[in-house]
Amino acid sequence: MNDKIYITGLGVISAIGTNVAESLLSLENLKSGIGTLENVRSRHQDNVPVGEVKFTNEQLTAMAGLTPDKQSTRTGLLGLLAAQEAVKSSGITNIKEFKTGIISATSVGGMGMTENLWLDYLDPEKSGDWLKHIEAHECGDSTEFIADVLGVKDFLSTISTACSSSANSIMLGARLIKHGILDRVIVGGTDSMARFTINGFMTLMILDKEQCKPFDANRQGLNLGEGAGFIVIESEKAAAGKEILAELSGYGNSNDAYHQTASSPDGAGAYLAMEKAFKVSGLKPSDIDYINAHGTGTAINDMSEGTAIDRLFNKNVPCISSTKAYTGHTLGACAAIEAVFSILAIQNNEIFPNLNFKTQMEELSFKPTTTLEKNKKIDHVLSNSFGFGGNTSALIFSRHKTI
Repeated sequence: MNDKIYITGLGVISAIGTNVAESLLSLENLKSGIGTLENVRSRHQDNVPVGEVKFTNEQLTAMAGLTPDKQSTRTGLLGLLAAQEAVKSSGITNIKEFKTGIISATSVGGMGMTENLWLDYLDPEKSGDWLKHIEAHECGDSTEFIADVLGVKDFLSTISTACSSSANSIMLGARLIKHGILDRVIVGGTDSMARFTINGFMTLMILDKEQCKPFDANRQGLNLGEGAGFIVIESEKAAAGKEILAELSGYGNSNDAYHQTASSPDGAGAYLAMEKAFKVSGLKPSDIDYINAHGTGTAINDMSEGTAIDRLFNKNVPCISSTKAYTGHTLGACAAIEAVFSILAIQNNEIFPNLNFKTQMEELSFKPTTTLEKNKKIDHVLSNSFGFGGNTSALIFSRHKTI
């Protein structure tokens, strides 16, 4: 069994950057990507701030080096761009050199395209037009598209567990490597903006009409976002001779099944997920230098997560922040995007601030970091991602230390 999981490549696209370098610059300069909705037609166009990638599908196609006839959904295109960067970052030139898989997560799938075509379903004269797009609706279509362009054939899988989706894709990839099934896995997630999710979150009444403010006593909700993040994880054999960016040292998942959308008030699921991650890593809470919190900015989530963190860390909480005020909540992609941010924190010895925070929650012992913390020795980062239905996941990223 492989003991260690090495991270050798990073790729990301979101409202704050089309690649890792641009994203790091935005994080360091406290530059939020939250703004107006442009690429989706919605009645909420002007009153719901979002973290949108400001490129059309045609522009994304060109950025990925594809010809205009190589059609895909926006979800697929965002995912491909992040996965391409991760593969290039890892220095992979021969995808067939090792047993390689891809596990991509999403919650929206291709509905950003198909929701615009639903009236055509009823028109027999247009059946030929929409029929070629209907297969893109399901979540696995974007995974197959990315795998096809990259040439990955050994293993493909798609995970959709709401906002913990890409954390679970990273976790599954690690287990496949540990058990010798694969040598290398491109893991992450992608989600695009869609009217379905905008309207759905409006119905839940948890969208902030201003920029979100995670862990603030006066928080009003979340901002939706879109984007993709992928990392390349490898066994010792596949990573030999490469620069190791970090290690995935711990991971855990649980499901408290408290409610279809709400987190449990006591944070039971969040606590169990983090506890499992520590057991896998062999680390203690006191070893953590930074927590990249799920921190959506909703009343229930921040209370639930904060309560679980206070309990696990015995109210001795290290530096903590949520980066969702930069990117918006990217749903199935958020854990992978924040995995990239967590690894950047380790590489650059920086902690990225929690934007828009002003007033501490009375119920919690901690308040998030609000300034860029530089020259901090960061060896271990805990990154949380908690989804609807109580599906909660936690990842621990650690600095690679040569012996």
